[in-house]
Amino acid sequence: MEKNQKQSFGLGLAIGIAAVSLIGFVIMGVAYVQKGNNTNTADSDKEAAVADKNEPTTPPPAPDPAPEVDLKKLEVRNSEYIRGKKDAPVTVITYSDYQCPFCSRFHDTMKQVIADYPNKVRWVYRSFPLSSLHPYAQKAAEAAECAGEQNKFWEYTDEIFANQASLNNDYLTTAAKNIKLNTTKFESCLNDGKYVAKVKSDFSEGQSLGVNGTPGSFINGQSVKGALPYENIKAIIDSL
Repeated sequence: MEKNQKQSFGLGLAIGIAAVSLIGFVIMGVAYVQKGNNTNTADSDKEAAVADKNEPTTPPPAPDPAPEVDLKKLEVRNSEYIRGKKDAPVTVITYSDYQCPFCSRFHDTMKQVIADYPNKVRWVYRSFPLSSLHPYAQKAAEAAECAGEQNKFWEYTDEIFANQASLNNDYLTTAAKNIKLNTTKFESCLNDGKYVAKVKSDFSEGQSLGVNGTPGSFINGQSVKGALPYENIKAIIDSL
């Protein structure tokens, strides 16, 4: 009986630790990328150490604040699509994945930010497709660039995130029709792979800036990881 009780306790403890870990990643609202663009819910460098079963567990220390990034690495290019006032004093650059549910949540948050700060905030979207986890993310990013050729990058991006559950390769053209793109030009652009290199360049650039999951944002150079709620983003903006 005592042996069974110990086994039950050990099993319960293991399940409890796993549940707490899962809840932690959901609260953070971020999907992580591993080396080689393999994806998982946790970065391999961030795996928690397992305490000896005979030693009491202690809560992990609070993470250090993210260092500020060199702003020269985050200059907005003329070719990029800007949402909001083009010369706004606060710049939000988001590395995002069209198939990531956390990114969809953060997309809605940022739309509200732009609506509430029309003269203070500008928003730049850069693609960071986690292809091993999200098989349609790379192609969706290319499709958005093709829509941009018809001056509908943001409209297409909104359409994809609003219908994320339907996202597959066929839906990319459906979305183009929904926002009244010239589908012949759109499909030609997409099928030619015109923006494959551009999307991959965004991904590599994001990695060089320390982005290891989506969404990964920078607000005037300050790193912001995960789908933080509106109130948190507002507090950062108000402090600038």
